[in-house]
Amino acid sequence: MTVELTPITEADLAEVADFLSVNHNDRVPWESACSTVPWKMEAPNFGFMLRDGPNVVGTLLALYSQRRVEGRVERFCNMGSWCVLSEYRSRSMSLLDALLAQDGYHFTVLSPDDGPREILAWRRFRFLDTSAALIPNLPWPASFSRTRVSSDPQVIARTLAGAELDLYRDHAHALAARHLVVIRGQEACYVMYRKCRYKGIPVFAIVLHVSNPDLFQRALMPLTRHLLVRHKLVATLAELRLIERRPRMSFELDSWPKMYRSADLEPAQIDDLYSELVCVPW
Repeated sequence: MTVELTPITEADLAEVADFLSVNHNDRVPWESACSTVPWKMEAPNFGFMLRDGPNVVGTLLALYSQRRVEGRVERFCNMGSWCVLSEYRSRSMSLLDALLAQDGYHFTVLSPDDGPREILAWRRFRFLDTSAALIPNLPWPASFSRTRVSSDPQVIARTLAGAELDLYRDHAHALAARHLVVIRGQEACYVMYRKCRYKGIPVFAIVLHVSNPDLFQRALMPLTRHLLVRHKLVATLAELRLIERRPRMSFELDSWPKMYRSADLEPAQIDDLYSELVCVPW
């Protein structure tokens, strides 16, 4: 076998999408998910791939972003789908090595499968604490609260300001991200979430960002009612690192493992944004 490792360029995306659709997940619009990253960033590549002659035989996707952390501009690389045909598995590590050889990035892996977790831990990736609360979305009476919940893009854009407005604009067109604002008096809370499928049907909301955890907690009834009535989602999964404490009307839960590798960032400085969780709707 003559196997070549190369960066994934824009010209390769159609082939990579076909490969992932056949060998990984045929429900995901891979080409759109990879090529339509909505935030501004000059990415060095879309990840790395293995070719045997003209055929794609393995891929490791990557999403890049530039973030401001504690007043400093930091560069992030989010590791996406890692898929290699069985007869080429011996070359899998070359994809990871190529990705990690890129200097100046903090690396995140937010949905690692069982096998890669051990490999990533060996390569100095650390686990995040993803303890979570599962909150039932119930049909609470609509008249009990003066809280307003809206998914209207115009309302969201009009309500948010500063860094939160920038965050919304960066993610407004991400394929997997959903957005809403909770408004009570002069307070507002921006919530970003994605839908989780069970047997092919979207039934859960997985929270990715909460701008005001205190208002999120106080507005749980109208918020979860909105998700049930307007979006047909029966429960909400929220990690405690986002909402600070488990609500009384919830169940304790472990979310999926998430990992990161950084020389100087702490776990609290790592989040789910600018990643495959907002761009890849599986």
